[in-house]
Amino acid sequence: MKQNKYKILVLSDLKETTDQVLKSTAGLAEIVGGDITLFHVKKPIDVIERESQLSAFRTINEKNLKIKKRIERHANHLLKEHNKQIGYKYTFGNVKNEIEEFIKANKPDIIVLGKRNAKSISLIGDNITDFVLKTHKGIVMIVGNENTIEPNQELSIAALDGKIPVNIRFAKELLDCTTSPLKSFKFVNKGNDLTETVLSPNLKTEEYVFERNENTVQNFSNYLLKKKINLLLIDGDYKNEKQKEGLNQSDIKSFIKKTNVSLLISNN
Repeated sequence: MKQNKYKILVLSDLKETTDQVLKSTAGLAEIVGGDITLFHVKKPIDVIERESQLSAFRTINEKNLKIKKRIERHANHLLKEHNKQIGYKYTFGNVKNEIEEFIKANKPDIIVLGKRNAKSISLIGDNITDFVLKTHKGIVMIVGNENTIEPNQELSIAALDGKIPVNIRFAKELLDCTTSPLKSFKFVNKGNDLTETVLSPNLKTEEYVFERNENTVQNFSNYLLKKKINLLLIDGDYKNEKQKEGLNQSDIKSFIKKTNVSLLISNN
């Protein structure tokens, strides 16, 4: 493992994908050199429900013990399967407020989120993802449900619009973990010139161009799975919603919602 440590924060709902999220986080930590902390927030209403105030403290204590055991079970699984230790903390309160305070106090370099299952209601849903992207001026990894990052395994990496975000300080470490060319995906309007993007004369790349239409995001998501991409690098600095070419914030939100591979977003 690298000696220069990054602080990696996993925001977890402790649902069924937790082990998968932690495994991908362990894979990233192995590459860049990182310490992992898991943070979980439980809303008080989920704990107390309709019980009387007299029994509320007993209920909180019982829930407290259950949460601790669940986190320890996930931590032990990660240690047993991937030889990676994690720290953890959990609390009760307003989810967004507690997350914001924890980010301010701990100043993580990388925040990791899991994707919400479309068939279930989850603590870490799309609204929390948007909130974290607005709150954390750093790197955000959203772990997909397919082609997950495997510890000690090579990666297949892609970038949007031929951009390797300059704010990803560990980009070189990521690229060193792949022997296959970087996949560069570009999006153009119908009839525009399909000009080639040159990323670097020393970087082997394969460029793919998608013509914009109503199915572009879904087609792109399917193609990422077909090409067995593990990690898509995204420069989060897409502010112009009216630009005629390339990507904008609406596209990024669609990728986050529909893409099933892991995303690494530079959000500085």
